[in-house]
Amino acid sequence: MYNYLIKLQLDENELIIGKYISLENIEKIINKLLMIVFTIIVMYLTVKIGNYLIKKFVKRQIKSNARLSLESQRAKTLGEVMKSVLKYAVYFIGIATILSNLFSGMSFTFASIGGFAVGFGTQSLIKDLINGFFILFEDQFGVGDHITIGKFNGIVESIGIRTTTIKDFTGDIHSIPNGAIIEVTNHSRGNIRFMVDVYISYEENIDNAINAIKEVCDEFQKDNEDIKEPIQVLGVDSLNASSVTIRVIGKTIPLKQWGMERELRKLIKLKLDEKDIEIPHTKTQLINVNIEKGENYDRNI
Repeated sequence: MYNYLIKLQLDENELIIGKYISLENIEKIINKLLMIVFTIIVMYLTVKIGNYLIKKFVKRQIKSNARLSLESQRAKTLGEVMKSVLKYAVYFIGIATILSNLFSGMSFTFASIGGFAVGFGTQSLIKDLINGFFILFEDQFGVGDHITIGKFNGIVESIGIRTTTIKDFTGDIHSIPNGAIIEVTNHSRGNIRFMVDVYISYEENIDNAINAIKEVCDEFQKDNEDIKEPIQVLGVDSLNASSVTIRVIGKTIPLKQWGMERELRKLIKLKLDEKDIEIPHTKTQLINVNIEKGENYDRNI
């Protein structure tokens, strides 16, 4: 009797399961899940293999000396764009495949509503794509350029068909939608000026100071191939309250200007010390008054 009740209960459960979830439906669900997993794996492998081939292409272009080969910066920029196009194309096709597999029987009305919603939401995306195309077509900047976009200043890390990524000099990464890029300042197209102001005391001979600075600049220029134009000692630039300013300018390749200024300041300081030419600094005068003897002792520090 007990075994009969258990069998009856099992038969009832099978009827309930069969009513709501048939074996055919379970098989369809499993097939859909397997298709989704397979699609995701294919997407992942396609992106990985594509990025590897693009990387090899860029390296070959950089090392090649052929007439039709691209220069280093353009090759890197093209490589980043190709990676971006590949990624978005794979994601679009993969997601479309998954959705068609999941909703193969959806109605035309539902599809139309979904299409309208997606179209409305992708207006900004289309703007990013169009603006990104013009950035690349007009060659406004490339990977490795030092640029300023709005309040962001840094080195271009990558250029995609939708976003541009720059890394500022503190190490922060900024991703900027191409549609938001209205004005761009490119600091890497042409030689960059570097400038050093040297302050000397009014008591010093101006001509001697200028000659000493010229000696340093001539030696500095001979030792640096990155200096693209002769360094000029312009002479007295301003007369300050306690010093005379002598200005020095030159031109170098982009991103080298700050290092040039630091090194040149150091060498000029050493040369002025060697020539006993005083660089003005704050002085404090101590007065020691001996009231009983009526004597004053002055000392400059």
